[in-house]
Amino acid sequence: MMALMLFISFLVLIFLGFPIAFSLGLSSVLYLVVADISLSIIPQKMFEGLNSFVLLCIPGFILAGNLMNVGGITNRLIDFANSILGRVRGGLGLANVGASMGFGGISGTALADTASIGGILIPAMKKEGYGAGFSVAVTASSSTVGPIIPPSLPMIIVGTLASLSIGDLFVAGIIPGIMIGLGLMIPTYIISVKRNYPKGEAKSFKEIVKSFFGAFWALLMTLIILYGILGGIFTPTEASIVAVIYALIIGIFVYRELPVIEIPKIMLNTMTTTASIMLLVGFANLFGWILISEQIPQMVADVILGISTNKYIVILLILALVLFVGTFMETIAGLVILFPVLLPVATSIGMDPIHFGVTMVLAMIIGVVTPPVGVCLFVASQIGKVSMGTATRELLPFLLVSVIVLLLVAFIPALTLYLPSLFN
Repeated sequence: MMALMLFISFLVLIFLGFPIAFSLGLSSVLYLVVADISLSIIPQKMFEGLNSFVLLCIPGFILAGNLMNVGGITNRLIDFANSILGRVRGGLGLANVGASMGFGGISGTALADTASIGGILIPAMKKEGYGAGFSVAVTASSSTVGPIIPPSLPMIIVGTLASLSIGDLFVAGIIPGIMIGLGLMIPTYIISVKRNYPKGEAKSFKEIVKSFFGAFWALLMTLIILYGILGGIFTPTEASIVAVIYALIIGIFVYRELPVIEIPKIMLNTMTTTASIMLLVGFANLFGWILISEQIPQMVADVILGISTNKYIVILLILALVLFVGTFMETIAGLVILFPVLLPVATSIGMDPIHFGVTMVLAMIIGVVTPPVGVCLFVASQIGKVSMGTATRELLPFLLVSVIVLLLVAFIPALTLYLPSLFN
């Protein structure tokens, strides 16, 4: 009964328009008051959720991404992708996806990808004759690559929750991230040919090389982070600081597009974003503690395994649950609540924790482009000035590709575990 009240109050607050963090916090407080549990448990559990050295890398990677974005990274990645793909029918749409793959290695977040690349490419695609809904759908769907290709903030959260290697999670996301990017190019090309969308002029080899070197320093950042972590040179937290220093040097001295006067504003924006994430993690940990107290994880496990003990059926049930939750819950909140609940179920059927972690992140990330709480779809729709209904209809082929990739990742462990095995 108490657990039911917790979930009902949480859902009511969401539908009333409260932010996810406050919905988690207020529903938890209501539960504690009704259950006559001391409210002193609130700061204790919030602190437990935040008391992790690894979480310190979140503000570092966010700051590095913001610095690189303001410092000219977005335009250079778009130019490089367009120099290779622009000559093909629908090339600007393909370049949109390609730029997202490159930008994902910098920002680690889907929303940053949508806002940065979408702010440039959606108007450009509309101007070239692409449909507004199509431009929005390509941008929103390709933003899901960002949190999969390292560095990835959701992967950091998953690693913290289950004490998993952040380096292994980062590397495990490389192949799935590339699969999503290449997969999304298929409907982009097919629809572009069908609708006779334009293609750009072919670039010379010299122009392609020039655009590559323009984006080289940005792309190198991902390799430095991965090599440093996997080579044992520095921890993920130290890697985030290295990324910030690298971003400052590249933005100020190499690209020369990062005004020093803008740095305080960038840091303030980073602090605001970090504070919202940390508040969300703290409240989600409190909410998760209540779920454990009510034995919800065991109940969920019993229900799922009561339906079937077949490994493939259980995986499908887990994916269905996560995809459903992802449609109305923010990614990090969903991971903090669901991952500890579902991990025992996954391991009981033989799934490796790293494999399950990547699968969970991928499933939750799909939710950022699905209504009613698809934040990336909403932002892209605002940029493209189209209705959510129109954008959603155009999005369907891209969602189908994302779900197919999710199923491949879930049922073929080697797609996530092969690369980490090379470093262990």
